[in-house]
Amino acid sequence: MKNRQYDLVVFDWDGTLLDSTGAIVKAIQAASREIGAVPPNDEKARYVIGMGLRDALQYAVPDLNENRYDDLVNAYRKHYLSGDHELCLFEGVEALLKGLQAEHRWLAVATGKSRLGLDRALGHSGLGAYFDITRTADETRSKPDPQMLLEIMDHFAVAPERTLMIGDTTHDLQMALNAGAHGLAITHGAHGLDSLLRCRPVGVVDSIPDIADWMKKSG
Repeated sequence: MKNRQYDLVVFDWDGTLLDSTGAIVKAIQAASREIGAVPPNDEKARYVIGMGLRDALQYAVPDLNENRYDDLVNAYRKHYLSGDHELCLFEGVEALLKGLQAEHRWLAVATGKSRLGLDRALGHSGLGAYFDITRTADETRSKPDPQMLLEIMDHFAVAPERTLMIGDTTHDLQMALNAGAHGLAITHGAHGLDSLLRCRPVGVVDSIPDIADWMKKSG
């Protein structure tokens, strides 16, 4: 594939590869109720998906006393982890990764999850072997700060214009813009199409199989 556009393909995890948006929203709301805070509505809870956990909860539950956020983080983890093993990958994920790997592209994950959370998710899904490198919010900075994407590009010495970030939120796409890379939006996750388009993605797809088709034409 001498004329391909992208050598490095970086995926968000929640809402992009894993169908976890609803579970995250419910866990944020349940955790808020558990510690006596007013839970955010669905829209506000969906908005923070993709951010680092503490940043996300501070945005979703802004009126909480500062010294209670540790309690909220712990309550969220309890509620989310109680059911995360039941979550499913979106249809076609492994076939997509296998195809991209066969084309000798570097594959990576850049996620708002913690290292412990991502390793747990990779273990449940069995996808760990497909990724050459992964970065989490507790190792770098929370999206849309570009640090984790810059570190991934630097690891492979890949130029930003040869890097594609695939995600379902504005945080993913804005991180790509902040890093000088390109963003591909997928609409089956947390953020709506209008919001995604404001981040000027190079393309928009509706499903995982659509990514493979888009890559053949434009990637």
